[in-house]
Amino acid sequence: MTLSAPRIDKRNPARRFLEKTGELAAFAGEFVRSLGRRPFEFRELLRQMDEVGLKSFALTGVTGLAIGVVLAMQSRGTLVRFGAESMLPSMLALSVIKEIGPVITSLVLAGRLGAGIGAEIGSMRVTEQIDALEVAALRPMQYLVATRVVACFVMFPILTAWTDAIALFGGYLESVISSGTDYRLFLSSAFESLRLSDLLVDTLKTSVFGLVVGLVSCYLGFTVRGGTREVGRAAMEAVVLSSLLVLLTDVIVVRLSLILFGDISG
Repeated sequence: MTLSAPRIDKRNPARRFLEKTGELAAFAGEFVRSLGRRPFEFRELLRQMDEVGLKSFALTGVTGLAIGVVLAMQSRGTLVRFGAESMLPSMLALSVIKEIGPVITSLVLAGRLGAGIGAEIGSMRVTEQIDALEVAALRPMQYLVATRVVACFVMFPILTAWTDAIALFGGYLESVISSGTDYRLFLSSAFESLRLSDLLVDTLKTSVFGLVVGLVSCYLGFTVRGGTREVGRAAMEAVVLSSLLVLLTDVIVVRLSLILFGDISG
């Protein structure tokens, strides 16, 4: 038995990038078209929402608690140095809700869901299960892709709100231990500078992040060709690419929100 060397793609990297970008755009277009086709896979959608959301509550909760406690501990010394310790709850709420909570939550979910979705759909592709679904007229784009992407779109903001709440609770616990802060004073100070537009925009922007993570992961799994080695590569690429696109998308969304709503100084 002889082993052949893996085939090396010698095409221009810029050309490969443009081809992949075009394929991903076409895949996204097919996903949008599938949303208007019947039947709607509500049962599978609920199962995916459970997979994306409920099974991530513990992970995001621990993440939020760590964010709140660490951010409060790290910031207290600096604020005390400048005589602004009373601003800690407000600083914590603004930092967590406007940026740290949404981005860290989305990156954690990209790591968990990106690898899982990419590997699951990729395994179905190489074992010809997707071909079997097409033969059975089950429309894999609706059953496999649309349900997962919509579940990510819906559950990312919910998980972000949960993470933000746990982070603020962690900051409050640190404040109680360090300086005995009353919870009423903490809450009133925390939300004093926060606007409703900040809360809504910076929480709901994670729906866009969920859309990015779901689409990229499904695309990489759906287009796997080869064996199990390619499945592992697709899972790895799903995590890396979706995390990178979350960060880039965040820059665009934040800039648009500043143009539309201004910043807190306004």
